[in-house]
Amino acid sequence: MDWGTELWDQYDTIEKHTQSGLELVEKYVKFVKERTEIEQNYAKQLRNLSKKYNLKRSSKDEPECRFSSYQSFLDLLNEMNDYAGQRELIAENMMMSICIDLTKYLQELKQERKTYLMEAKKAQQSLESTYKQLDSSKKRFEREWREAERAAQYAEKTDQDINATKADVEKAKQQAHMRAHVAEECKNDYAAQLQKYNKEQNQFYFNDMPLIFNKLQDLDERRVRKLAQGYILFSDTEKHVMPIIGKCLEGITKAGTNVNERNDSMVVIEQSKSGFERPGDLEFEDYSQGINRASSDSSLGTPKGPMDLLGKNRSKNFWLFSKRSKKFTPERITPAVTEDFAHLPPEQRRKRLQQKLEEICKELQKEVDQSEALGKMKDVYEKNPQMGDPASLASQISQTTQNIERLRGELNKYETWLAEAGGRGDTIRYKTHTFNNNGAHDVHSPDGAHSDESTPDPSQAIYAEFDDDFEDEELTAPIGKCTAMYNFPGASEGTIAMQEGEVLAVVEEDKGDGWTRVRRNNGDEGYIPTSYVTISLNE
Repeated sequence: MDWGTELWDQYDTIEKHTQSGLELVEKYVKFVKERTEIEQNYAKQLRNLSKKYNLKRSSKDEPECRFSSYQSFLDLLNEMNDYAGQRELIAENMMMSICIDLTKYLQELKQERKTYLMEAKKAQQSLESTYKQLDSSKKRFEREWREAERAAQYAEKTDQDINATKADVEKAKQQAHMRAHVAEECKNDYAAQLQKYNKEQNQFYFNDMPLIFNKLQDLDERRVRKLAQGYILFSDTEKHVMPIIGKCLEGITKAGTNVNERNDSMVVIEQSKSGFERPGDLEFEDYSQGINRASSDSSLGTPKGPMDLLGKNRSKNFWLFSKRSKKFTPERITPAVTEDFAHLPPEQRRKRLQQKLEEICKELQKEVDQSEALGKMKDVYEKNPQMGDPASLASQISQTTQNIERLRGELNKYETWLAEAGGRGDTIRYKTHTFNNNGAHDVHSPDGAHSDESTPDPSQAIYAEFDDDFEDEELTAPIGKCTAMYNFPGASEGTIAMQEGEVLAVVEEDKGDGWTRVRRNNGDEGYIPTSYVTISLNE
């Protein structure tokens, strides 16, 4: 069934229906545009929210950065930022594949519909023009036929009048004959116009208009089909990014599962443990017997209380929960930060000194490598002057030498402080030796010159010196074994990961800082929390 056959007389209805269909497309395009604006605003708000709570702007050295709950929160914020990006992608794809495409298609449909309606109007005007010609010929034929009848009646009446002359009768007959001839011509013209109109009318109602109506039907069906595709795209656009959105949500779930409350507790201990001993019992001072208070104070080998350890006023009592006072007092002043970290508790001081030593050793190793490179470059320039002037390297070699001496001094200073603080004294080693072509062991001085091995530099005595081809030191014999009670990620530098139930060799006992040094069968070594394992030492 088609419009040309079934709706041949419903031009106004078809015109109104097609116009309504185009308006529906416009309405849907507007709807999708508003949806994209919502998505864009939603994505923008999500990004601003993630940025507001993202703490990456703070230093990574801050204590809370080591907590798994903190890292998981950062992961969650990153996933939310990625999720916002997917919402933006949805808005962008909807705008491109639906709004822009449908708007362009709508303009084409409007132009096509306008062309078909103009064709229909032109055919209608042509038929109306033919009908006017038919009506005019019909009226002329009617008028001339009546005149011919009157002329015939007058001629007959004149012929019967006895008083009329022969000339009058002949004249009346000629007039009647002329009128009859004109009427006959008008009749033939009317018949021709009628035949022409009927032919055009048949063409109009059975060919021209059905064809136009069918074209409009095809246009409307294409419009409906395109609109249906737009509806489907509205869903598919979001479906296409659902896998990525799902990964973002999975990432948030993973961030939650990565939180390790036990590990966070151990981090708090590691960061905040002071290393002080608990205060001993206060002695009874019997003033009635005149006991020497000074000797009483020195009778115990352990400190009387934390005030002695913290260097605060000994006349005041020690409380775990300090009373906060709004009144400003000198005691509330934060201790001045010193270079040797003496303002920190013993355990935290050892850790900070060890960290500083590692930083200095790394920097020193860089300078030593730079010195060796400059020495080799100087040798090349001396052997091949065309490649460069050895004197041009003097300033760099001098600067590198000064840097090495400065770093060695700092390293010696911090190692002394670490020894005073009761540290392990482990130092990151750096290489200062290479082998010459004869296999002799040469030492590179910082300025690139070679010094004989028999006269070592005393300032290097505190460093372990070895080359790229050094032999591994003999591994320390285990003093026992331990079994892991919990999983430990080993994310911090110097630690080693372990799984619950894993058996490891104990290399070094806990020295009071809550960490035990262990070794795997493959030779990997590192520290683990003592409270995470059960230890069995060799007898």
